[in-house]
Amino acid sequence: MILPDLGLLRRRRDLRLLVGGSTVSLIGAAFTQVALTIQVFALTDSSIAVGLLGVAQFIPIIALALIGGALADAFDRRKLIFGAELASAFVSAALLVNALLPSPQLWLLYVASTLFAAATAVLRPPLDALLPRLVERDELKAASAISWSLMSISGIVGPALAGLVIAGGGVEAAYAIDVVSFVGSLSAFALMRTPPPPPDAEPPSLRGVIEGVKYAGSRQEILGSYVIDMHAMFFGMPFALFPAVAERYGGTEVVGLLWAAPAVGAIVAMLTSGWSVRVHHNGRAIVFAAAGWGGFVALFGFADVLWLALLALALAGAADAISGIFRGALWNETIPDRLRGRLAGMEMISWSSGPLLGNARAGFGASWLGLGPSIVAGGVVVVAGCFALAAALPKFWNYDSRA
Repeated sequence: MILPDLGLLRRRRDLRLLVGGSTVSLIGAAFTQVALTIQVFALTDSSIAVGLLGVAQFIPIIALALIGGALADAFDRRKLIFGAELASAFVSAALLVNALLPSPQLWLLYVASTLFAAATAVLRPPLDALLPRLVERDELKAASAISWSLMSISGIVGPALAGLVIAGGGVEAAYAIDVVSFVGSLSAFALMRTPPPPPDAEPPSLRGVIEGVKYAGSRQEILGSYVIDMHAMFFGMPFALFPAVAERYGGTEVVGLLWAAPAVGAIVAMLTSGWSVRVHHNGRAIVFAAAGWGGFVALFGFADVLWLALLALALAGAADAISGIFRGALWNETIPDRLRGRLAGMEMISWSSGPLLGNARAGFGASWLGLGPSIVAGGVVVVAGCFALAAALPKFWNYDSRA
């Protein structure tokens, strides 16, 4: 079997609403994400300034992700998701107002990025912790593949359309579309009927957060999944350079294509991921996939024509999606439900900190080495580091889901 079990969406109503609402939200967020990078680059003509958007997002995620995870273990996860999504809607509206001003304020773009990240730090732990409760254990990989597939679709549709919309109507049009998208996502989350928190759930506390950290520290396979992904994204994340790279190939319209290309590869990988249920050494799959991401990012750095750049990014996105399937399965197979929210907070730090800081690293690297050399060097470091880390983490490398 090649295709994932798409029948899950028919059989599991709340899973359908969860991933549907998330997909609409992510498509809208992609419009804002692309608009932010284009607007900052237009105001500053600096890839470093674009990369610093990641630093602005990193701080609240580090500060709040573990708290968001503790909240997810103690309170109704659906209500937390709804509240965080509503807060993001107000931030998007503020960006729209700022874009309509005669002189948009640069500082507000960084403040908005910080607030988006704070809302995401509250939203993602309950979102990630809720999915395993909506399916059976033997459906986890299929559910993960479906979730990643729809995320990838949003990553294709959102950025590709955003580039065209911004080229034709400016960043204010992209922000307006994001604001409208919240109607769909909030409606889906409001309709969900999800399991309530256990009656004996612990209230949020520092002790509870520490318990989650200790649990992750006691499981080398979990730590390995965090470290490998953070390493790959920190050294191999080129997204902050897309506005500068796009100037070689045609301008603003190309920015959306560069953003969408990894998602194209990801959706192809997801839609042919039925084979993943026969792979039981999740750690090894993560290592090879993360190294593949680095190798294809290096190829992107070498590319001198648009079609090769897009192909390299698509292959990198496919590798990252495969890594995501096995990371998600490993987490869901090894983490007890009472700790899922707190561990989802740690997972969020692992999968978000690498890209956010990696974009800042890419901006500084390009200013020192140039666009191409900076991208190539980062990709090569990713490949070498993945296998070095695997050698240092034998329990992660030898993890077998059948055990």
